[in-house]
Amino acid sequence: MTSSFVSSTGTWMQSVALGIYLTETTKNPLWLGLLTVAAWTPAIIGAPIGGVVADRWSRQRWIQINNLIMAATASALAVAALTHHLSPALACYLAVAEGLCGSASWSAWQSLLPDLVDSDEVLAAVSLSSAQFNLGRIIGPVCASLALVLGSVGLCFALNAASFIFVLVVFSFVRSAPRPKKTTKVRFFAETWHGAKRAWGVKGCRNPILGVGTVAIIASPFIALVPAMAIIVLHSGKIGTTWLVTAQGVGAVVAALTLPTIAKRTSRLRVLRGSIGCVAVALALYAIAPNLGCAMAAMVILGGSYMGTLTGLNTSVQVHAPRAERSRILALYTLSLSMFYPLGAFVQADLAKSFGVRHVTLVASGLLVLVLVGLKFFNPDFWDEMGSPATQSVVLLAD
Repeated sequence: MTSSFVSSTGTWMQSVALGIYLTETTKNPLWLGLLTVAAWTPAIIGAPIGGVVADRWSRQRWIQINNLIMAATASALAVAALTHHLSPALACYLAVAEGLCGSASWSAWQSLLPDLVDSDEVLAAVSLSSAQFNLGRIIGPVCASLALVLGSVGLCFALNAASFIFVLVVFSFVRSAPRPKKTTKVRFFAETWHGAKRAWGVKGCRNPILGVGTVAIIASPFIALVPAMAIIVLHSGKIGTTWLVTAQGVGAVVAALTLPTIAKRTSRLRVLRGSIGCVAVALALYAIAPNLGCAMAAMVILGGSYMGTLTGLNTSVQVHAPRAERSRILALYTLSLSMFYPLGAFVQADLAKSFGVRHVTLVASGLLVLVLVGLKFFNPDFWDEMGSPATQSVVLLAD
């Protein structure tokens, strides 16, 4: 958890600094969409490969190797910035390499959790992991602001490189229960396809994979467009970008610490449904916010409900995925998010050039409402199918 916090702090420092750099340098929100595409699209390759490797090999070692490569890419970004050779195109190229390694290691991070906690504590573990990540979303922008005052964007990139090295060292001490070694020949396509068939055959895995893709293409792009909202629309500059990202992190951390308790008293599925409904409402409030203060208030709600949505969907995959294929199925979850988020970000960034960030975000809110209404009338069992598996002895958080 500590390594997750340090890594996410460095990642958010770099993310905020890059967003500010691209917005101030180009004055074109389309570059924010292109950066998102560059960072997330490599998951189409990285996530399936990472899932197969993590199901066969030491997950800890796989995480270390990928963090070493990401440290190298962040270092290259820092050198380019500090020597005044950084360009928007170069930033996107380096984002491809970092995105490939990040997506390849993500399923290994996630699939370790169920091996480290009891089955009825998976939601709490996922929420705590999300809290650590989103705490970095709070601390990272603040540290980025200090780094920008004391130095430049290059300092933010250098500190992110150091955070990856920290993860590499920490995972030298992580131990998990041994797994049976697979001696069969590695067949990436066949094993990925097998994992996909298992995921599709289990509605508790299939529904959240489809759900996270839908949320990613409609709602998630607000994250990529934060610098454009702060700098171009609200005219609040670097500080506005920092405060909006921090506000989202505050909401996410509060939700991560409170939603598991609420789920125990009510239902994990009710929390999930309530969270995604709040995302639609908060998006609309954020879109029409007249000033930075109102936008921050809306962002707190949006950050909490968005975190609750992704945590709920992720938990469903965790508890339904068979242990032997867990990493591959989680990789498909990552793939769904990683394919549709950059697509949505690129399309919304392009539309924002013509229609403005406010209008695009408001339309996204409306589309999400239509999806929820459609599910209610055409597939009312969608949510219930993500409840606890029928063979599971412990009912997870009052499903």
